[in-house]
Formats: sequence, C-alpha cells, structure tokens
Amino acid sequence: MTTDVKRYFIVADQNLLCFISGGLVCLSDSELYRLNLCMSFQAFIATKDREQYWVAAVTAQNMDGYQWLNLRAQLGVVSDEQFQLAGRAMQTLRWHSDHKFCGRCGKPTIKHSRDLAKTCVDCALDFYPRLAPCIITLIVRDDYCLLAHHAKSREPIFSCLAGFIEMGESPEQTVVREVMEEVSVNVDNIRYVASQPWPFPGQLMLGYFADYVSGDIMPDQTEILIADWFHYQQLPRIPSLATISGRLINAFVQQRNVFHMAIQ
Repeated sequence: MTTDVKRYFIVADQNLLCFISGGLVCLSDSELYRLNLCMSFQAFIATKDREQYWVAAVTAQNMDGYQWLNLRAQLGVVSDEQFQLAGRAMQTLRWHSDHKFCGRCGKPTIKHSRDLAKTCVDCALDFYPRLAPCIITLIVRDDYCLLAHHAKSREPIFSCLAGFIEMGESPEQTVVREVMEEVSVNVDNIRYVASQPWPFPGQLMLGYFADYVSGDIMPDQTEILIADWFHYQQLPRIPSLATISGRLINAFVQQRNVFHMAIQ
C-alpha cells in the first residue's frame, strides 16, 4: 500500500539537521515548506511504517531551534532503524555527488528509469550506490580478548580489528590476512556473529570471532598503534553497543560470564 506521507532527512555540508537537544529531525512536507530551505537535490530512501523517507540536500543556514550535526553524533542516540535510514540518506547523497559523470566515457549521468541508480546518457552504463564489504573480528584466548587502538581513532578507545575484503577473498580469508598484517598473530576457528551497515562512508561490516593460535602481538604502527590482551573483567574503554565492535566485545564478556557461572 502506497502513502503520500513523506519524511525528509535534511543534509547540508555532510551534516544532518537536528534539534537543539541533539535528536535527529525528519521533516514533513509542510515543515519543509515552512522552513523555506534552498533545496538542491532530493531522493527517495525507503518506506517504513507506511511513511516514505527522503533525503534533501540544502544550503546550510542557522535556524532557531535547530543545529547541524554529523552522522556519528547520532550513534547510540537514535534507534538502530533510524540510524540506518539516516546512514542510507548520507550514502545516497554521496553517491549522487560522486557519480555525476560516467567512469567509462566521461559523459553525464541521469537518474535510472526504475532503480536507485544512475545511467550514462551515452554508453548506458549503470551506476548503483557503492557498498564496500569489510570484516571486523574479535580475537579470543580463554578469558582474554585482543583489542587495539587504531591510528585513526580520535579518542583513547580500544576496539576490534577490521579491514576491507579484497577481490578474490572470502570474509574468513580476510580475517586471517588482516589479523596477520595488523598485529602479526595467527588465528583459526573463525565464526560469523553478526553484521552492521556502517555509513562511514559506505561499508557493510561482517562481524566474527576468531581463536588465537600463535604469534606475539606486534602492531603494524600504520593502522594499529597499540594492541594487547585484556581480561574480560578488566577491559579498557571500548566502543558503545551502538557499534558492532561494542556488540562483539559485549557478547564475548557475556559468554565468559556464563561459562564461569556454569563451572562454579
């Protein structure tokens, strides 16, 4: 069943329109009209609960009662479903900006007649929104897990190891390669746990556990600055449960709690 009810995520300069309280704004048609925003692009995102969600790119301006925040500010603030919709909105705008011209012949692209895609006006090559598959893994050894401080992290947080899947690799092969490259450790018994869309800028994170086999931890000093083993009851500062890294670590802690309760 279709519906005429629309909700708009408003984006300017890679930031989302939010309330002063920090909550994410989804404007109705009438609210969008009332704010009189200068819109340069809009696109359909998804239909949820009989409402259509759209994204609109506008010129940034100061407005009473609102502020502009980046998408990361919404982690743990809004629901997972709302965060995924907002992430899809940001990725759609980025895809539109990056594919105005054909990568094969250089001619302009236009909106696809049916799909969320763009088509070259000359050679008819289609461009769909790009998605990069990645692995993220927690290495475990009895009551300990291997956590790392990443070079790109702006905060003193220790997280799981992660990396992009290369051409010709399975996710499990990527786990083995990335772990060796980043911390010089061998792993096996790789098992899938969960996944998470990660719109920074456009990844699909596949989460795994892996068992330690051998090797001394040696951070590569390029992507990983510090790495070490941490007891499940004495963890450093870790990512929030809004991230798959935080969920993997939390799942490990819960498993060890259950194990030790069972043997008491």
